[in-house]
Amino acid sequence: MRHRMSMRRLGRYGSHRHAMLSNLAASLFLEGSLVTTVTRAKELRRVAERMITRAKSGTLHDRRVVVSDMAHKEAIQKLFNEIGPKFVHRPGGYTRIVKLGNRVGDASPMAVIELVD
Repeated sequence: MRHRMSMRRLGRYGSHRHAMLSNLAASLFLEGSLVTTVTRAKELRRVAERMITRAKSGTLHDRRVVVSDMAHKEAIQKLFNEIGPKFVHRPGGYTRIVKLGNRVGDASPMAVIELVD
């Protein structure tokens, strides 16, 4: 039973999963959108939206919390200087997931996750 299990394990152990989601979030902030599997996109949405909410206020404490989760300097600068101020008046829902279909090699469902304009 998976009662009260809040996150997906994605077939990885904890530190690998944390590193993968951190790298995906950095790529999302730098590029604006990326193509990944649907389950990774759904899990990335949780991580990215929490970081964007932190970046909206932009205090030193918020910056340190985000740095502890994602250690990519360029992505953090873009998050706090461009993305956070852009979403100041938006109460949530900063990302969009669009399903693309199945991947050719293994038929896993693919999706595009992108920042909402």
